[in-house]
Amino acid sequence: MTVTVEMRVLELLNARLCHELISPVGAINNGVELMDEEDADFVKEAMKLVASSAKTAGHRLNFYRFAYGSGRASSGREAVLGLLEGGKVKVDWTAAATALPVEWQRLACNMVVLAAETLPRGGNVEVTSGAGGAGIAVNASGDSVNLTAELRAALGDGAEVDALTARTVHGYYTARVAETLGARLDLAEPGPGKMTLAAQPRAALSGV
Repeated sequence: MTVTVEMRVLELLNARLCHELISPVGAINNGVELMDEEDADFVKEAMKLVASSAKTAGHRLNFYRFAYGSGRASSGREAVLGLLEGGKVKVDWTAAATALPVEWQRLACNMVVLAAETLPRGGNVEVTSGAGGAGIAVNASGDSVNLTAELRAALGDGAEVDALTARTVHGYYTARVAETLGARLDLAEPGPGKMTLAAQPRAALSGV
């Protein structure tokens, strides 16, 4: 299935990607400048800052190259774990999800980012195949789940492109990725501090 993405969506995705890279790239620049100091210990710390920031930037580029484009990763799991390394959200990417086709793993990567962003205090995200082994299910749990009205609207079938922002465009894009796979992206809240995103092939949903 072919899905058309408007120029505004591309602009917002680019803005989001640049935002993700500004912090580590800025830290690399700061670290390089600090290397001019004469204190050996100070220079050593600057080198650690550069190395750590370069690693973070690399992980983010690797993830978004895979999630937003046609870039290859060893697996979606590898891309996600690199992106969220050292953060407050822990991911359990099951073997069943790792065995899914690369296009579905790309969708899962985007779903994981959505789930992680709804956990402001941190928590856990589980990625597995959907009911009957078809599609993807992403379960998020934590002390609190923040699902804004704007994000809900961006995930919906009738989402208005003009209403999207750099914070909600990822949800809109993820729903469109699901469409290209002939799937529908559904959101559920099974209980306090819990959220589930599921993408099932429409044929499976209709029993065909």
